[in-house]
Amino acid sequence: MNTIIGNDINTAADLLSQGQLVAIPTETVYGLAANALNPTAVLRIFEAKQRPHFNPLIVHCCSWEAALKYVSDVPDIAHKLAMYFVPGALTFLLPKKEIIPDVVTAGSALIAIRIPNHPTALSLLKQLPFPLAAPSANEFGYISPTSAAHVLDSLGGKIPYILDGGHTDIGLESTIIGFDLEDNVIVHRVGGIAIEAIENIIGKPILWATNKDLAKPQTSGQLLSHYAPNTNLIIGDVQELHKQYQGQKLGLISLSNSYDNLDFDQRFLLSPSGNLAEAAQNLFSFLRQIDKFQLDLILVEALPNVGLGRAINDRLHRAQSIFKTNN
Repeated sequence: MNTIIGNDINTAADLLSQGQLVAIPTETVYGLAANALNPTAVLRIFEAKQRPHFNPLIVHCCSWEAALKYVSDVPDIAHKLAMYFVPGALTFLLPKKEIIPDVVTAGSALIAIRIPNHPTALSLLKQLPFPLAAPSANEFGYISPTSAAHVLDSLGGKIPYILDGGHTDIGLESTIIGFDLEDNVIVHRVGGIAIEAIENIIGKPILWATNKDLAKPQTSGQLLSHYAPNTNLIIGDVQELHKQYQGQKLGLISLSNSYDNLDFDQRFLLSPSGNLAEAAQNLFSFLRQIDKFQLDLILVEALPNVGLGRAINDRLHRAQSIFKTNN
């Protein structure tokens, strides 16, 4: 199959209406989209990504009002958060209506649903009579794509069309929240909306999901190993790790410290000014770039565990889990 990169929304809409896959831009990462109401089309997502069927997908709609057609029992706190963060990088985990096929939610009664804050994605969604199921547009387990070129690297020849919307603004997947019977907000995945921003709106601390059954994740992004480059990666004290692995071909990813006193074959600073938003935007792109240098190991400095730094650290820890498991 010849994969085309283009910016024709009509072409993307036609292909999706025919049950085909299209990679689409969002403000978080590029998604691999299919008609969420068409089980056959949704199955093509799992096949193209080699994604396990037990891993649920996120559904994308053009507006909060459109999303409400596919969910039920929406708590007041969800409506309140939607006023502040929709459209945006916040995904809501809510009871689904029967119109949503079980393959989308991996058999769960809950659906993860959001409204992307990207003009190209919104224009496409407004043109379609159905929502889009869309996990990240890459081979399962690898680094999420933040540009059309990244998608082509992973899925070229597997999908017909990549809708090019430029480089993503946020660069990390959405934050996923659910709710309990007392209207407490439960975080299932940290992401593009900082936890502190949510707590500021609800006026109390969030709760953290405690799903320990990795064979049946409740939402996307919960697997222990994910977002990983092919090169082994380890997080920790860079000075100490450099001593431990001295003599190997090493790469560095850090926030703003270049560790000029240490020898590295490649250095990537996520944000020379220490800006966590810039660091998030660069993370996946830099992981893809450093992965091409055939290094023995990538040493990574943990970021401040606040704001978007918390989500960056989450992705890095999942990326290093293969190395930790094998050592």
